[in-house]
Amino acid sequence: MTKHRVILLLLLIIMLVTITAGVYVLYKWNKPLGPQLYLPTYSPSAVSKTSQPALSTSASSGQVISSGTELNSAQQLPIAASPTATRQPLCNGPATMTILVIGSDERSTGYLYGLADSMHVMRIDFTVPNIMVIDFPRDLWVEIPGISDHYGITHGKLNQAYLFGNPGMGYYDGPGAGPGLLARTLDFNFGLRVDHYLAIDRQTFVRMIDSIGGVDIILDSPINLNEGSGTPNPRLYLSAGKNHLDGNLALEMAVNRIPTTFQRMKYQKIILSALREKLLNPAMLPKLPKLAAQFITSVQTDLSPSEINNLMCIAQSVPKSNIQADSFPEEMFTAGVTFDEYRNVTTFVYNADFEKLRAMVAEFMNGIWPIPEGDGTATPQP
Repeated sequence: MTKHRVILLLLLIIMLVTITAGVYVLYKWNKPLGPQLYLPTYSPSAVSKTSQPALSTSASSGQVISSGTELNSAQQLPIAASPTATRQPLCNGPATMTILVIGSDERSTGYLYGLADSMHVMRIDFTVPNIMVIDFPRDLWVEIPGISDHYGITHGKLNQAYLFGNPGMGYYDGPGAGPGLLARTLDFNFGLRVDHYLAIDRQTFVRMIDSIGGVDIILDSPINLNEGSGTPNPRLYLSAGKNHLDGNLALEMAVNRIPTTFQRMKYQKIILSALREKLLNPAMLPKLPKLAAQFITSVQTDLSPSEINNLMCIAQSVPKSNIQADSFPEEMFTAGVTFDEYRNVTTFVYNADFEKLRAMVAEFMNGIWPIPEGDGTATPQP
């Protein structure tokens, strides 16, 4: 073999190796990190109109602290700025992406068991750009599709859908495990269709907060997280003004539901807002890829590395005024009890008009957001 042929052969080998490595990296880069959702399509008649139990209701209200604008059904709902034919999505993303974010109260190592402690839905518009977040009460009594052939379970609390779906229970054979069944339950009952999911357990949450040096929150009034505890801890008293939370203290606040689960949802929004501020600090931005790589194996998600990169990019591009987090109006829910056949106990639940919830979910999915009270014209700006 001549010298020229040897060189040519070596070049061909190098090209083949390079192409093969590139294809492999591209495959990994775009491959989902967990099982995908593959949500079914439900016809309107498939959703039971009689799935709500008869409840004994009682008044229920929680203290109000500064945590963002509350939805008010009497307010006008504007349409957010929508994509145009000439406006391309930023960060190589899709036009929109909707993610179900779950906080899990793990019952064992990993994600074999555990209820959904919190359920937030994030809608990211890559064209405007803006981010909207809404949360669901965990105690809503709902119809859980796809598991009736397992011990006759047809209904449960919304947070139980995640538990029944995870592999430790053995009740669900469909895609997406716990997040998959929870996504199906939200779709079946409320018409909410998500593209992806991200679930994080309590231990990972604590480690994440500690890895960034904690977060700072600002309170309008003091909070005593000792309420309901027989052994008060001075550390759990948060004064008005600025408070620094490490991972454990942030978790204590995030899971506290005294006097109601709506208070817990308000606490979680405060922490998520502080976490967003910390992560988008210019000094923190260069560390985000390393943080994502550090914790990606500790969460449940069907996002791919490429999609995670898109999300980190868009998070830096969205103006703070275009990031909005809110809840359904508390007055839409009535507290009561019903019999849970799975646990063979009478349990506390929330009841609501599901048709009204479905209508609000449809608006949310279309990029519609409530105007803050007293402002009849504000809409997200590109």
